[in-house]
Amino acid sequence: MDFTLTEDQQALREGVRALAAKFDDDYWARCDADHEFPWDFYNALAEGGWLGIAIPEQYGGGGLGITEAALLLEEVAASGAGMNGCSTIHLTIFGLNTIVKHGSEEQREEILPGAVDGSLHVCFAVTEPDAGTDTTRISTFARKVDGGYHLRGRKVWITKAGYSQKAVLIARTSPRDDERPVDGMSLFLVDMDSPGITMNPIPKLGRNAVPSYEIAFDDVFVPESARVGEEGKGFRYLLDGLNPERILLAHEALGIGRASLRRAVQYAQERVVFDRPIGQNQGIAFPLAECAMRLDAAELVARQAAWAYDQGLPCGREANMAKFLCADAGFKAADQAVQTHGGMGYAHEYHVERYFRESRILRLAPVSQEMVLNYISTHVLGLPKSY
Repeated sequence: MDFTLTEDQQALREGVRALAAKFDDDYWARCDADHEFPWDFYNALAEGGWLGIAIPEQYGGGGLGITEAALLLEEVAASGAGMNGCSTIHLTIFGLNTIVKHGSEEQREEILPGAVDGSLHVCFAVTEPDAGTDTTRISTFARKVDGGYHLRGRKVWITKAGYSQKAVLIARTSPRDDERPVDGMSLFLVDMDSPGITMNPIPKLGRNAVPSYEIAFDDVFVPESARVGEEGKGFRYLLDGLNPERILLAHEALGIGRASLRRAVQYAQERVVFDRPIGQNQGIAFPLAECAMRLDAAELVARQAAWAYDQGLPCGREANMAKFLCADAGFKAADQAVQTHGGMGYAHEYHVERYFRESRILRLAPVSQEMVLNYISTHVLGLPKSY
């Protein structure tokens, strides 16, 4: 495995870095404080052709791999955009993987070109209030009727739903069988302006420029042509998006950690107390050095996971480890950045409190640290399943 970036990958990284640098910390702080979607940033990425980086070329995309997409998102996060920047685009990258792999040609032609040019927003509707991490317990049901389905149920924590024209949604199409709980779920492309859909934004700790919603579906009609692949196989299709999601979010966590460390080091060099820069004190310097080492180590696992996925190799182990390690390393760096700034770390003007708030979500989503440990202990170490 050679994780050295190619010339093209390095050029990609530099191009994204240059574009993201046009949107400074004050821009992101303002978007977060005003709960304002970062349209200028989103449109700039669309105009630069970055949105479709991993979508096949025949639909207008770049046809590149998860490695390139991960580098893009890491650079966005590291610019200071954090999750407010990444969440505008990462659903386009990983959420549509199921359509690329399992959608009909008509669905691909309907969805993918618009996603590439930025004119079509898509959300990913999986999580439910009573199911949480256990997707096999979802209760949203799609009842077969003439010409399609009637959809009834609720979804929660659906990022960008209020700005999306389509949702990639999973629902039961047959009752849960305890012997085969992953069977009987189907995947649909739902028009978000359909009658019967109501949604409410969820007030939350951070990433306030990109809202999350609770959505109710009250007998929403979905035509049969909107079902993705075969009925009853939606959970298996969903799995094609999970490992890429973990890999991409791992790199976003790295980016926030890098931004946090950069701010902390700068402050430690400039802030003078007792006639010397505070960075001269080992109590300040050593924790920052440890953060740098943890970020570098986590990056290697994340790169390995991306490489394995792009090679078509099994990567559940690597993807889950990358998500866990990068989320922890990024959060530790953000926390230490606040500590390094002392009381000023609690103030908006130095931005590290925003990094802290945005890095915290990555230890919860898209899969919690505890569920990653469940996966590793059971599927890697072979210990008895605890859930």
